[in-house]
Amino acid sequence: MPYFDAASSAPLHPVARQALQASLDEGWADPARLYREGRRARLLLDAAREAAAEAVGCRPDELSFTGSGTRAVHLGIYGSLSGRRRVGRHLVVSAVEHSSVLHSAASHESDGGSVTRVAVDRTGRVSPDAYAEALRGDTALACLQSANHEVGTLQPVAEVAEACRAAGVPLLVDAAQSLAWGPVEGAWSILAASAHKWGGPAGVGLLAVRKGVRFAPQGPVDERESGRAPGFENIPAIVAAAASLRAVRAEAAAESVRLRALVERIRARVGELVPDVEVVGDPARRLPHLVTFSCLYVDGESLLHELDRAEFSVSSGSSCTSSTLTPSHVLRAMGVLSEGNVRVSLPLGTAERDVERFLEVLPGVVASVRARLGAPAGASGAADPAGAEEFTVDSLGRLCPIPVIELAKAIGRVPVGGVVTVLADDEAARLDIPAWCEMRGQEYLGEHPAERGAAYRVRRTG
Repeated sequence: MPYFDAASSAPLHPVARQALQASLDEGWADPARLYREGRRARLLLDAAREAAAEAVGCRPDELSFTGSGTRAVHLGIYGSLSGRRRVGRHLVVSAVEHSSVLHSAASHESDGGSVTRVAVDRTGRVSPDAYAEALRGDTALACLQSANHEVGTLQPVAEVAEACRAAGVPLLVDAAQSLAWGPVEGAWSILAASAHKWGGPAGVGLLAVRKGVRFAPQGPVDERESGRAPGFENIPAIVAAAASLRAVRAEAAAESVRLRALVERIRARVGELVPDVEVVGDPARRLPHLVTFSCLYVDGESLLHELDRAEFSVSSGSSCTSSTLTPSHVLRAMGVLSEGNVRVSLPLGTAERDVERFLEVLPGVVASVRARLGAPAGASGAADPAGAEEFTVDSLGRLCPIPVIELAKAIGRVPVGGVVTVLADDEAARLDIPAWCEMRGQEYLGEHPAERGAAYRVRRTG
């Protein structure tokens, strides 16, 4: 069964498995002890730290191992904010950061700090100039991911790092999605990453803090990991994480070229094979193994279930697959279609035949889901010249993608220049109705509050 969700968690790399099994016999003792077993454990830990530091591009004594990538992000943010509390309590993040960063920002805000969230364009990329404008005299820390976890867009880390350096603000980079493909460029100050994203075992994170960065660990500390990540180190998992990072880096150049070609094939053909699809993310400045697209008139949860039945494991940022029934914050920030969203992220070694079979299966799966939902076939029908100038669709209480399906059916009931108003209380409609208008060439007139939910107005242009 092809597994196409490496961005969530990559399969355990064979080198990680071998290193984990080998170090279980040697790395169980306390590396802080001076007896023979402790010294063996210390040698393994030191070797792993050197290997990981080399891959990150920092000194070994700048790198600490944590219990997860999320923990590394939290420690990095809170330690930096605390270390620079005399400067101020202002934090800058991008609008598309991983939830670990955004949750930390929200916590900082609720504790009295201030946060600026820098907007992105429709590809999911921040503007270096806009990011630089967000920096202030009281900015204690800035955060920017190296690559987006949902759409694969690479961020201009080097340019933003230079702006931060000029302003005297440390930059924390979440490198979880990109570290397998190479070191992060630019003069970053703090870096966080997660081993299970590159084929290492879960439960190991990396936190690198450059020398000279003011950093004050929060909570009780001990002598381990430079006081930044207290607790007994999981040495076998750490060894496996470092070994697998070195291994994937050795494969990265060749696999990047191969997987990029497969992803390019998906990007090019999905729109040809499936009507009413929007491929999102930057078409050029992106991770080599990840592609995201959204399908009109599709229930995302049903789509993923059907692909799973066809033996393909993929992910989604669609509100239709979310327990909160709200669109992904990344897709929302980009202003792109969210319904029927599919994220394909290919692990190392993905076979070309599996990608081809995915492209063969996808059109039928999408068509079957659309048929069950009563979605319209093809483009909007001919306008009714005798129709009313105004037509209202009541989609209150109906979830994604029904409001957009009802809009598509209703647009033919008004003449050119007529207006369709959609009443909806589904949060996804706020994103998907404007996206439908852009895809269909209709004019979106905006929204206004209704007795329940909101009223979305669309003028027929053709």
